[in-house]
Amino acid sequence: MRYASTYDTAGAPVVAELQGDRLVPLDGLAELGPQTTARALAAAPRRTADAFPASEATLRPVVPNPAKVFCVGLNYLAHIEETGRSDSDYPVLFPKFASSLTGPFATMELPAESVQIDYEGELAVVIGEPGRRISSGEAGGHVLGYTVANDVSMRDYQYKTHQWMQGKAWDACTPLGPYLVTPDEVDITAQRISTVLNGEKVQDSTIELLIFSIPRLIATISEFTELRTGDVILTGTPSGVGHRRTPPLYLKSGDVVSVEVTGVGTLRNEIA
Repeated sequence: MRYASTYDTAGAPVVAELQGDRLVPLDGLAELGPQTTARALAAAPRRTADAFPASEATLRPVVPNPAKVFCVGLNYLAHIEETGRSDSDYPVLFPKFASSLTGPFATMELPAESVQIDYEGELAVVIGEPGRRISSGEAGGHVLGYTVANDVSMRDYQYKTHQWMQGKAWDACTPLGPYLVTPDEVDITAQRISTVLNGEKVQDSTIELLIFSIPRLIATISEFTELRTGDVILTGTPSGVGHRRTPPLYLKSGDVVSVEVTGVGTLRNEIA
């Protein structure tokens, strides 16, 4: 199944299921998040009489208000190599906040304070079943679904210190969406991820090249904190980021950047 956090025809926030080219609101559910386990989504009555064209929807971030957003750095070998860093046997982790997120087709206003604004296409995982100290073997049962993210990064702020948060957690600068795709819909390790900037492909890889797999990430994170329904994990970006190009390629007003994960979806954002 494919679900969105959107608005119905009356302008009320709602979870909707994609059926063909139409979105069908789910009764009683305002957004994907802490209350929307797989069981809750399956049990919610479908308001078929209120269905509307998906092309007319104003989509919110797939999970508009997650309790936690975890991000993974340096999770593709080619990206490690282009940064000149060494690999590790433990993933690089850092946080974002719910306020960091924006819609999958929203116009994204870039901050005036930064002049080194970069794209990072990523696969995102949404947690469905809460848990602590989850084993890698059990991790799949805790996944609600997959979506697409762009971990837009302000590089000049990121490298002000050896911590990355100030360059990664800017408000409304992380598009997330367009849909949550349940695991039964897609063999996620068989998919490709790509980023296109102004019609030029700038990132291209396969999900199977993740150094730390999705089960490993879930197991690692849940060692130190409980994963809850609606939490989001951004799994890392492949090589091709603008900061490591010669000359560097930074986002500017008027640009259009899209990220696609095959089998999951495509987000597209204009830059203002």
